[in-house]
Amino acid sequence: MSDRRGDDAEFGGRGMGYSVPDVDEYDQSISQIADTTAAREADIQGIPWERLRITREKYRQTRLEQYRNYENIPHSGEVSAKDCKVTEKSGSYYEFRRNSRSVKSTILHFQLRNLVWATSKHDVYLMSHYSVIHWSSLTCSKSEVLNVEGHVEPSEKHPGCLLEGFTQTQVSTLAVKDKLLVAGGFKGELICKMVMPLCGHLDFSFASAWHPDVVTFATGNQDKTCRVWDVRNLSESVAFLKGNLGAIRSIRCTSDGQYMAMAEPADFVHVYDVINGYEKEQEIDFFGEISGISFSPDTVSFHWGVGSYVW
Repeated sequence: MSDRRGDDAEFGGRGMGYSVPDVDEYDQSISQIADTTAAREADIQGIPWERLRITREKYRQTRLEQYRNYENIPHSGEVSAKDCKVTEKSGSYYEFRRNSRSVKSTILHFQLRNLVWATSKHDVYLMSHYSVIHWSSLTCSKSEVLNVEGHVEPSEKHPGCLLEGFTQTQVSTLAVKDKLLVAGGFKGELICKMVMPLCGHLDFSFASAWHPDVVTFATGNQDKTCRVWDVRNLSESVAFLKGNLGAIRSIRCTSDGQYMAMAEPADFVHVYDVINGYEKEQEIDFFGEISGISFSPDTVSFHWGVGSYVW
């Protein structure tokens, strides 16, 4: 989680996890220590590299070499990489502020990573098993907002529907706005209509997001790329962006349209300068499986969740 540069407003974020060799050497009480904050000037996840038998740089290289991206279409990532836009990775739009270990973000399905939603610069909602949790960076406290582990009976019944409710609903997508929370189930309760097919991606897509200009949107694919489209001409994408090690599983845009973020399944989140044609990006580098990403409505803060835990 990060603050937008130039803003001093306090903000927080979400739970992080890691997958690092030799972590058993580190005291398991790590989960009890204070959150990692910018003021500590340490590894943003609190990983004690000085105590491990491997450097961060070496482990990063190992992850890049050994991480296996899931593909429905074999070699789609390799083929797509050849035509992607080359971006300058010198962007610095958001500064790290806080990593909270007390908030346990979970991932229902490895292909569905839209389980984080920020409603302000210090309020964020996320999934933790069968519960929707609210976390505040101001008070560093969390509370359960919705629990769907037991039987959930609808207050209104659709005519002709014989279903008497749901039990242990598997939430796979989440959105919160204006005191309304919407949680989408794993069994596809929402029915969508195909408007227009898009040609360009080489594998299956599991992420999309609209830009606030209402004519531009982006799609994320298992071919390790994100394509940006203009609805006025869908014959080809207007930008073609590449990830580092895996599929693009989640995409979000700031409300002012300045930035777009895309998340890989693990380790990397990319924030692009949309206004300047996606020429420059800020690459956020950490370790762990990503459960979701979200900008605050005022664009001041950026939150991301990591669902894998080793300690």
